[in-house]
Amino acid sequence: MGGEKSNGNLESGIKIPEIKFTKLFINGEFVDSISGKTFETIDPRDGEVIARIAEGDKADIDMAVKAAREAFDHGPWPRMSGYARGRIMMKYADLVEEHGEELAMLDALDAGKLFGLVKAADIPGAAADLRYFAGAADKIHGETLKLSSEFQGYTLREPMGVVGHIIPWNFPMALFFLKVAPALAAGCTMVVKPAEQTPLSALYCAHLAKLAGIPDGVINVVTGFGSTAGAAVASHMDIDKVSFTGSTEVGRKIMKAAGESNLKHVSLELGGKSPLIIFEDADVEVAATLALNGILLNKGEVCVASSRVFVQEGIYDELVKKLAEKAKSWVVGDPLDPKSQQGPQVDKKQFEKVLAYIGHGKREGATLLTGGKQYGNKGYYIEPTVFTDVKDHMLIAKDEIFGPVLSLMKFKTIEEAIERANNTRYGLAAGIVTKDINIANTVSRSIRAGTIWINCYFAFDVDAPFGGYKMSGFGKDRGIEGLYKYTQLKTVVTPIFNSPWL
Repeated sequence: MGGEKSNGNLESGIKIPEIKFTKLFINGEFVDSISGKTFETIDPRDGEVIARIAEGDKADIDMAVKAAREAFDHGPWPRMSGYARGRIMMKYADLVEEHGEELAMLDALDAGKLFGLVKAADIPGAAADLRYFAGAADKIHGETLKLSSEFQGYTLREPMGVVGHIIPWNFPMALFFLKVAPALAAGCTMVVKPAEQTPLSALYCAHLAKLAGIPDGVINVVTGFGSTAGAAVASHMDIDKVSFTGSTEVGRKIMKAAGESNLKHVSLELGGKSPLIIFEDADVEVAATLALNGILLNKGEVCVASSRVFVQEGIYDELVKKLAEKAKSWVVGDPLDPKSQQGPQVDKKQFEKVLAYIGHGKREGATLLTGGKQYGNKGYYIEPTVFTDVKDHMLIAKDEIFGPVLSLMKFKTIEEAIERANNTRYGLAAGIVTKDINIANTVSRSIRAGTIWINCYFAFDVDAPFGGYKMSGFGKDRGIEGLYKYTQLKTVVTPIFNSPWL
């Protein structure tokens, strides 16, 4: 199972590990794809091959679904008590932490993510997701119903069945557990299709699931391309639900495939063009930091990136100056270097897409304040890019770019800010920066988005439901809502005779 990229010690003292897992994980075993095909996974730091990965397609998805169906219909996982499932999930969380260094390295190499940030945030976050839902596994309750005639009724929450998870490439390991943890707690079995750009950590997580004692067939991981393996998940007649995070364009295809197959349940977390609204009573230093971090975290490859920043006219010029200073001092470099604040875009395609949007911004008349081009001459690095004088009709203000490109816009009144912030097909998140509680209350209730952050940004928590409005999708991840979407609600009614009360 060895990889192709040479190992070695970096100047930072970080050792690049051997790539241990490159095959499909089906029914508790690592196996070659049925076709025998493989594909390359690429290091975005230099465009070199990290390893060759088994290329699964429809036949492999069929085999994985068969294993998951057998595990659901006849295996122990859904028949265990929630407490017993939770105990195994707790062990899984411990293993994620124990192997955190290697998992972080895999996402850094595969996705260009900052190694230090993955270790500090994604690894503990994944373990927290597992532990939260492990604790919830024995607290999945129905209700007693107060019926109007001589019947008694109650509801049951039962596991959905076989779930297909389709994982994006921007937070590969973190989003693996965002989906897998609640589905496990509910008693589901699953087939996971990681993004073809970033397959490594999902395969490693499958290995850890086996070590934790999760029964064979409960978690299956099929690597491959969206157009083949992903499409097979969406259209499969024996998958009961598909959970997808990714682009709105692909989300449409998944809904269509679900509707044309077995009308499986669908939950979608899709694109965003999130506004950050900065009012003139805000602390400019704080606001500038929030704005820059909001777009440059993970090199802008974040669905809720604050890519549209609306600044009230009284502090606009001051904030522009402060943003320019901060952006120019931002450190772009090797994601394994602890001094780096921004790594490369995930692959050549995304790199070229971001540069194309920067070109659109220039041609449409926006003013380039900082950045605007490739950083260095190797790898898929892009300079932190800030545009001013952006108009709402410009492509850089309308489309999700998914890169380090910020659009700055000026506004006068609260009403104008609300109207322009809502003038988007997306509705995933928004931020508000103000010291006025009345402004915060009014604006937070007026923005059509699933998450609103006031005087903060990226304030995620495992207990806080996350999901979108409009074309940003539907269905919630995290919180109890994130658990219940992997359950079916059943009503049970029986007659009662000679009861002294109803």
